[in-house]
Amino acid sequence: MIVPASTAQDVKPDQVQQVRRFSKEVTRTVALDYLLFLPKDHAAQAEKRWPLILFLHGAGERGSDVWRVAVHGPPKIVRDKPDFPFIVVSPQCPAGRRWADDEVLALLDDVLARYPVDRQRVYLTGLSMGGYGTWSLGMSQPARFAAIVPICGGGDPLKALLPDPQNVQALRSLPVWAFHGAKDPTVKLAESERMVDALRKFGCKEVELTVYPEAQHDSWTATYANPKLYDWLLSHRRDDVR
Repeated sequence: MIVPASTAQDVKPDQVQQVRRFSKEVTRTVALDYLLFLPKDHAAQAEKRWPLILFLHGAGERGSDVWRVAVHGPPKIVRDKPDFPFIVVSPQCPAGRRWADDEVLALLDDVLARYPVDRQRVYLTGLSMGGYGTWSLGMSQPARFAAIVPICGGGDPLKALLPDPQNVQALRSLPVWAFHGAKDPTVKLAESERMVDALRKFGCKEVELTVYPEAQHDSWTATYANPKLYDWLLSHRRDDVR
């Protein structure tokens, strides 16, 4: 069990160090291109609110050609399924960078303000580098998502073992279904196992790991092609969404 490093006694001031405080306001502009899919019936059902899947791609799809994002996952699937019952938002990470929680969250806030999203049914998923992004954002902002699906990714187990106090209840109630290939040479299975174990130790109510015994790095094709995944997503909603 991980505990704070220094809890045994108070440390008194000394005469050789000075106490100082740094404060500075930092602002920046963020921008992400993204693919947006709206179900074909959304215009005819103006009052309806739709569940949303936020998809984070892998390292190979980074760059400035946003259509590269549609090579895998939900943005690939919807090309042939105009009746797919979700809004799908698929941003592109710029070349040479990784997913940043604050940028993805800013995009999500903008989408929620613009489109008819059911805020109680917002789902987060991603593969490989996007699996890491899913773990990171899901652990830091659990109250924003009804469920998360990280695929062949990994993360920092301390985010589960030592969460922000205001996120404790939301994290414990966050449904997680992770997927990984047992023979993955790129991101070892242990990366998903470590995160799942940390969440279970923390007391998460619903966390599962599906391992494909013969799969290598591509554990996403079978996952996103499985209709049970989308039924599972739709079975979850977050009533205490922030």
